[in-house]
Amino acid sequence: MNVEHHDVAAAGIAAAIGEPARARMLYCLSDGRARTGTELAIVADVTPSTASVHLQRLLTQRLVKVLAQGKHRYYSLEGASVAAALESLSVLAGRPRDIFVPNTPHRLRAARTCYDHIAGTVGVSLHDRFKALGWLSSGAKGGEKAYELTLGGTNAFESLGIDLQEIRRLRRRFAYACVDWSERRPHLGGALGAAVLNIALKRKWLVQDLDSRALSVTSFGRREMLHRFGLQL
Repeated sequence: MNVEHHDVAAAGIAAAIGEPARARMLYCLSDGRARTGTELAIVADVTPSTASVHLQRLLTQRLVKVLAQGKHRYYSLEGASVAAALESLSVLAGRPRDIFVPNTPHRLRAARTCYDHIAGTVGVSLHDRFKALGWLSSGAKGGEKAYELTLGGTNAFESLGIDLQEIRRLRRRFAYACVDWSERRPHLGGALGAAVLNIALKRKWLVQDLDSRALSVTSFGRREMLHRFGLQL
């Protein structure tokens, strides 16, 4: 890209950020959590139809990305470079950002089932830890949300007693990033996520409520997750 084209591209990005409603949307997303178009419309104080136009502009400028999950579309920042740019603008503006505070009941927010995998703070923390340990990599198929296992991940999950060959034969996605509705960040979904939940329940790391989706982490589970994953809960 030559200097002139670079300037034009930079101007387009600046104009996209510079509109107040779009700026509010971007700063809302800068905590790393995803939001729906409806939620971003409320944040920006515009109608849903107007929010849709703004979000399309942000998508065109590659400032945000969108993940479709069921009937919902979740928007998040395109990447760390966008967050860094917003952070720099915050420094120049000298104004702190509001912190995302979920209104999910505490017990469900802490840990719960999402279909047949672990969600909530515990699920998101496990997902982040698996990535930090280098066990998950972006899959060649299935788009950005799909995961494959590294050699280290293969060895680690097999050491937990998960039969990877068996779950790969299931007629479902192997592993993917599932947007968590309370944390608004991904937890681990798919056959692998279900296998992790199954192991956690079988080994009494987690106990499920009889009348709700809430999960409780046992004292033994806390010790095991610290020992096996380096995860302090």
